[in-house]
Amino acid sequence: MELSKNYQPEAVEDKWSKHWKSKRYFNSTPDDRKPFTVVIPPPNVTGVLHMGHTLNETVQDILVRKARMSGFNACWVPGSDHASIATESKVVQMLEKEKGIKKSDLTREAFLKHAFEWKEKYGGIIYHQIEKLGCSVDWDRVAFTMDPDYYKAVIRVFVDLYNKKMIYRGARMINWDPAAKTALSDEEVEYKEVQGKLYYVKYLVVDEAATTNNKPQTTNFITIATQRPETIMGDTGVCVNPNDERFAHLKGKKVIVPLVNRAVPVIFDEYVDPAFGTGALKVTPAHDINDYNLGLKHNLQVIDTLNEDGTLNEAAQVCVGIDRFEARKKVVEMLKEQGLLVKEEEYTTRLGFSQRSLAVVEPRISTQWFVTMRSLADKALTAVTSGEVKIHPGDKFMATYKYWLENVKDWCISRQLWWGQRIPAWYDDNGNCYVAETEEEAVRLWAENIQPSAVGSTTHSPYTNHPLRQDDDVLDTWFSSWLWPIEVFKGITHPGNPDINYYYPGSVLVTGQDIIFFWVARMIMAGMEYMDVKPFSDVYFTGMVRDKLGRKMSKQLGNSPDLLMLIEKFGADAVRFGIMISSPAGNDLLFDETSPEQGRNFNNKIWNALKLVKMWEAKVSTTSSGETPFAVTWFENRLQQAKAEIELHYKDFKLSEGLKTLYSLIWTDFCSWYLEWVKPPMDQPIDKGVYDKTVAFFTELMQLLHPYMPFITEEIYHLIAPRTEDLCVKQFTAPQQSDAIVLKEGQLLQDVISGLRDVRVKNQIKPKEPIKLHIQAENNELYKAIEAILKKQVNIEEILFVTQPVGQTITAVIDKDKFYIESERPVDTGAQKEQLLKDLDYYRKFLESVNKKLSNERFVQSARPDVVQLEQKKKLDAEEKIRAIEDSLKNL
Repeated sequence: MELSKNYQPEAVEDKWSKHWKSKRYFNSTPDDRKPFTVVIPPPNVTGVLHMGHTLNETVQDILVRKARMSGFNACWVPGSDHASIATESKVVQMLEKEKGIKKSDLTREAFLKHAFEWKEKYGGIIYHQIEKLGCSVDWDRVAFTMDPDYYKAVIRVFVDLYNKKMIYRGARMINWDPAAKTALSDEEVEYKEVQGKLYYVKYLVVDEAATTNNKPQTTNFITIATQRPETIMGDTGVCVNPNDERFAHLKGKKVIVPLVNRAVPVIFDEYVDPAFGTGALKVTPAHDINDYNLGLKHNLQVIDTLNEDGTLNEAAQVCVGIDRFEARKKVVEMLKEQGLLVKEEEYTTRLGFSQRSLAVVEPRISTQWFVTMRSLADKALTAVTSGEVKIHPGDKFMATYKYWLENVKDWCISRQLWWGQRIPAWYDDNGNCYVAETEEEAVRLWAENIQPSAVGSTTHSPYTNHPLRQDDDVLDTWFSSWLWPIEVFKGITHPGNPDINYYYPGSVLVTGQDIIFFWVARMIMAGMEYMDVKPFSDVYFTGMVRDKLGRKMSKQLGNSPDLLMLIEKFGADAVRFGIMISSPAGNDLLFDETSPEQGRNFNNKIWNALKLVKMWEAKVSTTSSGETPFAVTWFENRLQQAKAEIELHYKDFKLSEGLKTLYSLIWTDFCSWYLEWVKPPMDQPIDKGVYDKTVAFFTELMQLLHPYMPFITEEIYHLIAPRTEDLCVKQFTAPQQSDAIVLKEGQLLQDVISGLRDVRVKNQIKPKEPIKLHIQAENNELYKAIEAILKKQVNIEEILFVTQPVGQTITAVIDKDKFYIESERPVDTGAQKEQLLKDLDYYRKFLESVNKKLSNERFVQSARPDVVQLEQKKKLDAEEKIRAIEDSLKNL
């Protein structure tokens, strides 16, 4: 069969995707093998995957394919998350834009019908992308957080925690998203530094002022600085520090709140910093958590001036119905008109934004449901600090994890939405609450609570006619996803079933560092609470994928390339390569649409190697010489050395480093060196033993690369030789011990070939012009094995070993040895000297930089021992190189 000029991925990817699926290689059922369980971090059903997801899915697929090819029963569970806030927002927008329907015009049931239609449409897109990327998931196990069983599991856990008194309902200051019109947990608020203004406002003192027409007529006032003048109308007090003598005269006084002319008390509390602003603080209990606490302490009135959409309500008295930020401008103008605005000044402040809607969050007092977190957090903290769950890279993320759990707050889990698991709480006409898994159970609890006479006659059942109404709120999405590792195997709804017993706990969780508390810590909490064991053994945090401006790629920003378009342009393997080669564990990476180009080039390099080997196939000698050339011996050892390195990288979750090792092994060692060394002369046959070893090497290289780049490797595996099994299930062999001397000879051969070719170019000796080479080496024996290849690769007619410099030759220093080249071209000693002096200057500067590093006590004490040893080796090598160059200069 004739191979195409370049690798063409589209047909290859489609062919192997269908084949793998038809063979059901990725479907898993419990058996006697050791399981390797991975649950996909469920992407939100709100559109398409961005490059952050691409990195995450690729990392998981590498680990899962590696495990499957290492004898494990690999089970990778796909799925998606219903994403309450984000999805409801998208559905609302779609209904208004495409159908002219407002949410308020629909019943809850009708709205949910539209939401499920959205889920079917966009969930399918996500799964199509995952498949196109080559992810080897078990498609029989697709899970969704609103599936019937999953829904039941969430409700069951809520009721259980409520009965354990770990869930409660109460009025608290919470974070409110005016765009989504729902409460948020503390973790769903992202704080950013923004440029704002401080407004200095006069608050007139009441009892020292005469009044006319109910308006203060005095110049006696205190000045208060505020960032949020639109909240002035909700002020119910002014607070100063009791030790601040400037305000001692205000004890027992009241001041007038501007614009609404409300008299409020001056209170004294050490909470106020006398050095901040003017030293006087306006207290708005309904709109600031610290003010709320002050209000509770000093019995201040609470006046909520905001509607749920962020507009001002009737309690504000002014700017009613106007958005809060527009109201800010109007309030400032009104203060100016009344002579109450002293000044404005620029001010940098931290502002909270909703992760989902990106709206500025408002503190608001609201009755919500909360989970008591302390006992749950303690278990999750112990699981990680004891090493039961290992975090990678731990040195980077352990501190973050500990900080979150040591400073945990109660979790606000109720959301004012329709899309999600509805809170299983029912209320009677008296406000009594009944929490149960079903309405029937809630009615039973109600019936037990009321007087028997209120139930009615025996012919009238309270289960069909009762006054109970269900809570309108739904649960926070994270309250469902924290059960993910358990309930994808039905561990809550069908405890003790064969799947949960076999697959739980999972092997490794791969996720982004941005949800370390949202999801990772909470899953550990749920696992310890409901399975009494960790949900996974290892957590691998990928870095954030960022665009060229350094911004995190996300659907909200729209700054992520279209994954399907990238795959169409470059191929899935190239996309996987492009994102993995630049993503060291835990570190952020910059990605743009050119990143997969290196992967495409790598594909073509491998493809061209295949074409070369297939070309040899037609002219293999019928017999083998029986001798093993050095090239074969060397690559056998280099392959084993690289396999051992790659195994260590897998063990340490350094997948990018593993790919770099493979890339160098294939591109440089195999394609650039080995194939050149074993290539037969033009029109000559290749030795059968060498050809067979070459095919074996190529096969093993494709097997090693397969977890990273599954499509091209499977294709080449089947093209290079007849196969009865597929590569994706071919089992790895353990790395063998490599011969250090052979590896040293191979490296020496590469260095000498490169060095002598460079000398030929600099001295204008044409490649076809033969040379005679004299070698003055520390160890002549190292050159014996590589002599034949050296002659062939550099066009050397004779190699002689000497102990003294050879006159009238071109001198070169390669590594620590000296080389004297004889050619027909006259020797230019001036040019040689100039080159040697350049080399000497380079190595002296290099040695200086190494010595500087080694003389730094902080570096020597804090760096890993192997890093310090490497620097010491560099020092010795540079010193030997300098001595050799100095000797050569003396001889000139």
